Order: sequence, then structure tokens, then C-alpha cells
Amino acid sequence: MKHLAEAFRKEIVQRFSKNFLDVHILRLVQTEPMWGYRILKKTEELFQIKLRHGALYPLLNSLEAKGFLKSKKEVQKGRVRKVYDITKKGILIVDAYNQFLRQQLKNVGR
Repeated sequence: MKHLAEAFRKEIVQRFSKNFLDVHILRLVQTEPMWGYRILKKTEELFQIKLRHGALYPLLNSLEAKGFLKSKKEVQKGRVRKVYDITKKGILIVDAYNQFLRQQLKNVGR
């Protein structure tokens, strides 16, 4: 039964993470500016989701086009990297997400 419960927990985490992947990426970048490869690795580590470059970069471009992220090119260890940072608008959507989750958890006991 414990094994089944863990399997269900993993399924919920993956479903939740995939549906809110854009918000999860904003939350990651909110902790510190990151480049694409680091976002890929952190997403895999934290949410057990393997993202392909072909899925991540269009999402990052979309988040930037919507004004949730901004990027700049930086040279790190001799390599040029596009580093993403969250904007004020991005922080607002993360705050709305957190507020929604808190409200849902509060309503569970009713």
C-alpha cells in the first residue's frame, strides 16, 4: 500500500508540475537568475520532469515575450550564456499562484 501511495504522489507531482511548468520556471528563476541548461537540471531535480531543449527554449521565449522574464547575455567561464531573470510582472503571477494554493489549502478543511 505504501508503494502505491508513493506512485500516486509521484503522478500528482508530475501532473501538477507539467500543468504549471511556466510558473515553476518563474519560481526557479525568482530564487536566482539562471541560464537554460541550469533550468533544465533544476526542473529535473526538483520536479522529476525531463525537459528537452526543444520544449524549454520556446517556453522561455514565450515567458519573455509576455514580460514575465527578461534575459541578458553574460560571459561565464569563457562561454556566452543567456541568463534569465524574473520581472515585476513575473513576480505578480508567482504571487497569484501562491495565493491560490494557500486559498485551496485553507478551503480543504471546510
